[in-house]
Amino acid sequence: MKQFTAKLVTNHLQRLRISLLIVLCFMAVGLWMDGRLPQSAPVSSDSLAGLTVALDPGHGGYDGGARARDSGVWEKELNLQIAKAVNAALAERGAAVTLTRTGDESLSAEGSGKTRKRADLQKRLDIAENAGADVFLSIHLNEYRDRAESGPQVYYQRGADAGRLLAGCLQEALIEVLQPAKKRAANAGDYYVLRSTRLPAALVECGFLSNAAEEKSLLDPAYHRRIAQAVADGLEKWLQLQKGL
Repeated sequence: MKQFTAKLVTNHLQRLRISLLIVLCFMAVGLWMDGRLPQSAPVSSDSLAGLTVALDPGHGGYDGGARARDSGVWEKELNLQIAKAVNAALAERGAAVTLTRTGDESLSAEGSGKTRKRADLQKRLDIAENAGADVFLSIHLNEYRDRAESGPQVYYQRGADAGRLLAGCLQEALIEVLQPAKKRAANAGDYYVLRSTRLPAALVECGFLSNAAEEKSLLDPAYHRRIAQAVADGLEKWLQLQKGL
């Protein structure tokens, strides 16, 4: 009788454990769908070991960049938040990262208008060169008068083959991870930070602040982490192609 009772208790405990496990699984799925958990596990490896990345949060200080239509948040603020998330993701994979700015600041205090802006941009490139960077990435957000426009887009300097390959890898990774409604292609763009460096360089427009739905995503730190994952994935793919793997 004692053995029978013990067996019943054991079976009951096993059923309780199984039920608890099922409940926990459903809770985890619910949190994932609600955006409170990352959609993929953090990657920790040495896949980017030996790579030095100059990471440039666009704008800063007096130069706010674009402004979100609904929330009123300035591009410069989100660029820095996203860049910090990218920094963390790249560091997890072994890359050495140098940020061109870590606060809300302009890199040039002299001059005015285009002269000051040009000096600011050049200092960002100088930071990359002094850091011995292997690659230069500038983080930005887009805007357009048509609020329907959406999706991340990566730019490279026309005629720069290394930059074109880099931009293509980043663009594919952003599409794969973010699954945007509009799947854009990497494109050539005439930007000072792209045409004035010998480094493989790309300017990453992470999305449109002028698009209401995308603005909400771009305000979300969880979405920043997904962007960061995509940038890290894109750099991995680019390195593999560089090595002929």
